Amino acid sequence: YKYFEQAKPGDIMVGYVTSPSKEIVGVCQITKGLHTSPKGESIEFKKVEQLAFPISYDALKSNPDLAECEPLTNNQGSLFRLTEAEYEIIRDMIDETNLGQPQVSETFSKQQAMDGLFLDETQFDKMIDALKEKKNLLLQGAPGVGKSFIAKRIAYSLIGLKDPSRVQAIQFHQSYAYEDFIQGYRPTTKGEFVLKHGLFFDFCRRAIRDEASKKPYVFIIDEINRGNLSKIFGELMMLIEHDKRGKEHAIPLTYSQAADEKFYIPENLYVIGMMNTADRSLAMVDYALRRRFRFMTLKPEFDSKSFVKFLSDKKAPRELITKIQTRMNALNEAIQKDTKNLGAGYQIGHSFFVPNGSTEPNEGWYRRVVESEIIPLIQEYWFDNEKAFSEQRDALLA
Repeated sequence: YKYFEQAKPGDIMVGYVTSPSKEIVGVCQITKGLHTSPKGESIEFKKVEQLAFPISYDALKSNPDLAECEPLTNNQGSLFRLTEAEYEIIRDMIDETNLGQPQVSETFSKQQAMDGLFLDETQFDKMIDALKEKKNLLLQGAPGVGKSFIAKRIAYSLIGLKDPSRVQAIQFHQSYAYEDFIQGYRPTTKGEFVLKHGLFFDFCRRAIRDEASKKPYVFIIDEINRGNLSKIFGELMMLIEHDKRGKEHAIPLTYSQAADEKFYIPENLYVIGMMNTADRSLAMVDYALRRRFRFMTLKPEFDSKSFVKFLSDKKAPRELITKIQTRMNALNEAIQKDTKNLGAGYQIGHSFFVPNGSTEPNEGWYRRVVESEIIPLIQEYWFDNEKAFSEQRDALLA
């Protein structure tokens, strides 16, 4: 109570929450000292800073310079004292985690999203609608069709702003586990084990804090078929379904300390997965994903008007554009016809021929792309058919 009496306008207050997890979420400033109000005695304050990335209780506890910090040693009460030195340490932790985070840009329109996508606008609209309805969208396609690029554009278009704080992208791999994704025990520098939250868990908590405002948050998973989904998602394989979102579907997690310590995926969180159809591990996860995701297939867009316009704007000669279209379409046709070993899922996308930055799209650039990117790929495709590989290589370089 003495701290409520001592609080005065202008004082800084570090704001924390205790549920669903203990963490610092903002910085506030006292605007009115202790006074009598219709609700009793109170102080007033305003939030001056919202943390995009909160500071966890575990991070505070693991800092030896905060060993005697009052809020960490006394769990009874709601207003604690920080020394100036302790505040500076916490301030440094906040800055280290949050400083330099990209700022929200102006409104992100569908026209901005479509710029450079080479997609039909109707197809883009279907993707947005699928994500809104199912909450889980899976983009599948051959190498180079622009899955990652399109996923980010869909995310920002759904949000309506180019706001990186509301988009999180990760990549699955064979070693990725539940402990990385949701939570698990991790060693500390003191030789102890503490419960650490994974990326998806933390991202869900950020979305939960904005759940009332219904602001969309988008979690993007690249190479989703490379991970063991049942191992990574655990009990969240149920919660990720679009009709199992919200607090009413909350359940205890594997590492929950008590039965009433529950977790849920909020309504305002959307998931975009990406899957390479040339990856032979596709068949192993297809059935697990089918019910939970809306699938959209992306194709090579060498013949799209926007692809031609893009290369023309980059000063590519008309004959070079025609060469790329003709030869890559012929190669993809051969890949599709080889239904025994390959098929449509192994076609090669247009992204290989999208020059970056100041790269000049000329004949030399074309040959460099073909020799160092396309040929090694088709050599792997036809590793047991030297004749087919040689024919396609020679046709590309003729």
